[in-house]
Amino acid sequence: MEPARLCDELERIYDEGDYPALAVHRPWSSYNPTLTGELARPSALRWYLIREMTRLVDAGASLSVAASRPRIALDDPAMFERSDESNWDLKRKKLFLFPPERMELSLNRLSHYTGTEAEDFQRYVLFTNYHMHVEAFLELFPDCIRPSRSNVQMPAFHQVMDGHTGVSLVNIGVGPSNAKTISDHVAVLRPDLMMMIGHCGGLRNHQEIGDFVLATTYLRADQVLDEVLPPHVPIVSNFQLNQLLYRELERRQIPFRLGTVFTTSNRNWEFNQRTPLAEISMSRAVATDMESATIAANGFRYRIPSSTLLVVSDKPLHGQPKLEGPAREFYEASKRQHVEVAIAAVDQVRSTFPSGLPSADLRSTDEPLIGGPADGPD
Repeated sequence: MEPARLCDELERIYDEGDYPALAVHRPWSSYNPTLTGELARPSALRWYLIREMTRLVDAGASLSVAASRPRIALDDPAMFERSDESNWDLKRKKLFLFPPERMELSLNRLSHYTGTEAEDFQRYVLFTNYHMHVEAFLELFPDCIRPSRSNVQMPAFHQVMDGHTGVSLVNIGVGPSNAKTISDHVAVLRPDLMMMIGHCGGLRNHQEIGDFVLATTYLRADQVLDEVLPPHVPIVSNFQLNQLLYRELERRQIPFRLGTVFTTSNRNWEFNQRTPLAEISMSRAVATDMESATIAANGFRYRIPSSTLLVVSDKPLHGQPKLEGPAREFYEASKRQHVEVAIAAVDQVRSTFPSGLPSADLRSTDEPLIGGPADGPD
């Protein structure tokens, strides 16, 4: 059965009240020939399922669909226990990374937080914490899907294209808690990338207000993921995505700096300087913010290529704090350019990596491959 018809069957089973199960038999595998996983709301990630199933079929795999078990209502007490990731193996195949209850809950919360449906999300997701970036996005894509109601916590905007190849922008607000919340839920949709576009404090003397920062790695002082991903685990931006951002910045002759971004949960770290200044110095950080490392760390956990493109809005170590008047002028001058650079890089990803950015570095050492015979035995 071709992938589109398999998706139709998955959606039919789900609509009739059961979780659908997808079985993948891979004749090239000596160790894991048959993989099975349950899904919820397959319509929300139909584009992803079709792409991944097509790759498997082309490699010689056979696929089948069956009803697994009755769906659990969101208000069923069992949902709480079954959504727990504490004992869930995040090294599972990325096609079956989440249990269906976790998917169900996250897809519902996406609608709650963003005011848009999970089905509206595109495969390239940008995060910001400034409404001005939303304004620039709306100037570029005036016909995009917007929140269906006002006063949502993290409004989302979607430039819809065939095959979900458009761009989604989510205004996540301020802080690592929000960054974790939204990336926890967006991860269920299996996007091709997550990119943080925001502002930062420049930490080097030879930086100017308005200069860009392209993060290569992160110092995680945000703390919100420490229990599930220890701080000593290295987190880096996706190399290919950073290359595309780098080239676009060079093409436009925009001043920028590569380096470590120090992400903190304390917006007023300047009031308690000893520890953060020591960490900034030891890490050679070039910028500080409150969200980037959180997005990148969750991208690492859930195997989603990620990157960060920031603009220096203040220089806390050099007598240029973020002040009301100058900040407003800077925001207005930089917003369009910032969004345009990010969108230009996404356009290159779309044309260069239609099957997704390479992400072998996000796979664990003992994780079996999901591809065909060319990937070697698994």
